[in-house]
Amino acid sequence: MKAKRGFTLIELIVGMLVFSIAIVLLTSVLFPQSDRAAQTLQRVRAAELAQSVLNEIWGKAYDDETPIGGVPAACNPNDNNSLCSNHIGPDDEGRNDYDDVDDYDGMDESAPQLNSNRTYEDDYPGFHLKVSVTANDDNSAKLIQVIVTTPQNEKIAFDAVRSNY
Repeated sequence: MKAKRGFTLIELIVGMLVFSIAIVLLTSVLFPQSDRAAQTLQRVRAAELAQSVLNEIWGKAYDDETPIGGVPAACNPNDNNSLCSNHIGPDDEGRNDYDDVDDYDGMDESAPQLNSNRTYEDDYPGFHLKVSVTANDDNSAKLIQVIVTTPQNEKIAFDAVRSNY
């Protein structure tokens, strides 16, 4: 007698049940991980963008009147003859000529990168950048805040305080 080939109805039902359980596990456990991976990648890129801007700002003089090397400190909050500038923002200079911390106030993703004709939005499409610089009351420190908005509209703030040294 020859054995019959094929599947029984019960075997087909059990197979479909196992397959449907596997599909449910994939869609509920593994597929959402890809969204989180993309979000993590966007956060890393946001940190790269903010860090590059902060590194550039950190390398500049504290104030327009601060001499090279910072000594003697032109902006001395305890000295009535202080030469501190009270102006925050660019001093009628081009992007490549920013020479002090507060020149970066108001910079965004449409600004050209340092010594380049490329903008930040060229290299970080979908990301938005906003830089603000504020001085404390006695002008002895400046708060630099870089806010990067990811393509998923997540705002991430990076802050640094620069003092006059």
